[in-house]
Amino acid sequence: MAAKTFNEKLQAPKGLPCVKEISLNSPMARKMGGNKMLIAAPMQYDAIMKQIPEGRLITSDEIRDFLAKQHQADFTCQLTAGIFINIVAQASRERELFGQNELTPYWRTLKKNGELNEKYPGGLAGQQKLLEAEGHTVIQKGPRKFVKDFQDKLVQLK
Repeated sequence: MAAKTFNEKLQAPKGLPCVKEISLNSPMARKMGGNKMLIAAPMQYDAIMKQIPEGRLITSDEIRDFLAKQHQADFTCQLTAGIFINIVAQASRERELFGQNELTPYWRTLKKNGELNEKYPGGLAGQQKLLEAEGHTVIQKGPRKFVKDFQDKLVQLK
């Protein structure tokens, strides 16, 4: 059986989205301030990431908060969010390599505190190049890279 492409993974619904109730006594529920955890579908991340215009940014935290509110959940699973955001990026790159035009500007989605995502196609250097082409300044702090003053360029989701 052949491995699925990233676009097949992006399209696979797998019963998502769903809201799971976890124990109120669990460390995660205490940390996140509630027990209703959303596991969003990969296509939900793709739809939001496609809305981010050139020169603007969003963080994975903001996407997760927005999706949790949409589904009346207390929070969105961080682990699946990270996986699905990376699937969105890889699927977009896959489409680009096949000459398709429907790309998702994944490089505009940053990690917490404006950090670049080393798992995106092309790694940190690839994301940096795309962000700088749109006028952003990338700064290095140790081995990590961040968009300078990223807060000033954030999109407010509605």
